[in-house]
Amino acid sequence: MNLDLRHCTDCELPGIRHVLLDVYAEVYAGQLHVPFTSLERFDQRLTNHSRGTGWEAVIGYAGTEPVGYAYAAPLPEDARWWTHMTTHLPEGFTKETGSRTLALFELMVRKPWRDTGAAHAIHEELLSRRTEQRVTLLCEREHSRVKALYETWGYAHIGDQRPFPDSPLFAVMVRTLRQDNP
Repeated sequence: MNLDLRHCTDCELPGIRHVLLDVYAEVYAGQLHVPFTSLERFDQRLTNHSRGTGWEAVIGYAGTEPVGYAYAAPLPEDARWWTHMTTHLPEGFTKETGSRTLALFELMVRKPWRDTGAAHAIHEELLSRRTEQRVTLLCEREHSRVKALYETWGYAHIGDQRPFPDSPLFAVMVRTLRQDNP
């Protein structure tokens, strides 16, 4: 598959927001009636995720057609990411510096391009320029196939969390990016 992978920063979000929302609406079409997965809630999360320093997205295109995207940002020192864990983590594991952990907030690919390697290509392109020590993501516990895929990409399941009262239970996964970043 020949994908055009385009990096975008928070400064470019106004110009690409419609692409992110349209792909989300297509991927989650059957779940948009559920409050947590509604388009409005996703748009709010996108706004919150992109507020911090270092937000970046990679959008994959086949010609002019968006295939999918991933976006992430580093966890700030005062991150609440780890506060909803249902599993105890080792001392110091949740200490953030603003450059230690990259939170991968979204990764999605439209149906025609699933099982083609597009998700992996977009994911790896997003991580290719990052300087953080590790990357973390949340995967719905009931999506065992997706969780298993992330494990083949080097992620380890370290525990579970429910970040919002109306959200599903998520598996928290972490992958090492660099050993040299303190």
